Amino acid sequence: MRGKGIHYDTGTFPNGDTSRPVFDADVVARDMRVIAEDLHCTAIRITGGDPDRIETTARHAAAAGLEVWFSPFPCEMTDEQMLPYFADCAERAERLRRDGAAVVLVTGCELSLFARGYLPGDTFNERIPVLAGPDREAALRPIPDKVNAFLGDVVRAVRPLFAGPVSYASCPLDGVDWSPFDIVGLDAFRGLRNAATYRDDLRKEFTHGKPVAIMEVGCCTFHGAGDYGGSGWYVAMEPDGVTPKPDLVRDESEQVRYLDELMPVFEDEGVDSVFWFSFAGYSTPHRRSGPDPDLASYGIVKVLDEHSGYPADARTYPDMPWEPKEAFHALANRYQALKQHSTMPAGSTPHTNRSTLRR
Repeated sequence: MRGKGIHYDTGTFPNGDTSRPVFDADVVARDMRVIAEDLHCTAIRITGGDPDRIETTARHAAAAGLEVWFSPFPCEMTDEQMLPYFADCAERAERLRRDGAAVVLVTGCELSLFARGYLPGDTFNERIPVLAGPDREAALRPIPDKVNAFLGDVVRAVRPLFAGPVSYASCPLDGVDWSPFDIVGLDAFRGLRNAATYRDDLRKEFTHGKPVAIMEVGCCTFHGAGDYGGSGWYVAMEPDGVTPKPDLVRDESEQVRYLDELMPVFEDEGVDSVFWFSFAGYSTPHRRSGPDPDLASYGIVKVLDEHSGYPADARTYPDMPWEPKEAFHALANRYQALKQHSTMPAGSTPHTNRSTLRR
């Protein structure tokens, strides 16, 4: 495995809400050093809706020696709004690449769910129920054609602006045609629904003859969360989307079990890069007493605030607004072991020759 990575959110905006209310560039810079030095990552996927935040984080990541997967994540935008947005991000990613960083451009994430015009509904919260409704099949049928037509336009728009590898973070609904891309990008959550076919489904993605990257994989922090994979956050919350359900049991070891089961699969199958989801859930801080929003978080650190009840002198990182979970240490140990056995240097280009890709 070449890229040993983590997903890092700079603030996305589903439903018009922000997943990261506070963005402090000094905290971000320190995060990047911890991710590179203590978590032993060699790569980072930086997502968000604000290109300025992504670029700021990307420069700190590059300074820490990390390969940057520059990943704009538009929400509630139409195709017409997204096309110039991706072009702007491609120019930013190219400036970073020309300054010496190793950069991959990721042209969006799960557009069928997060963008307008693919599923019925103007907001993410309106579109999600369609997946469990009686009109599901009819709603899903046209999605691959729509997604691929737009992604073709996006790739044609960004190629003249960005000279590095290009990918996309897909979900199964998208039905992506990978021919315009350099790297196959999968949001590859495992749950009970797909557990029996998970490895076979992953193997099929290698038939495209291109490197395969796991853009997102992980689970929440409650007992049994691994059974729900990417829908754990939805299962964990009351209908208000803020309050965790009262019958959940906090279990940090659940994330470790999930990690220990899936990382060997990725290693055995020859995955190029993995980005564990996620470093932190900034909108779901941990509470030591009372309802604990962190139960619905995929973060490998627990975000702290004035209500969390953690004295500074009892913390591993007293200068940071978070504390490691068990999964932080488990992932760090695994990445450290992989780095020691790796023969390919960090920051090297994915398994493709850029000169033969398109020019």
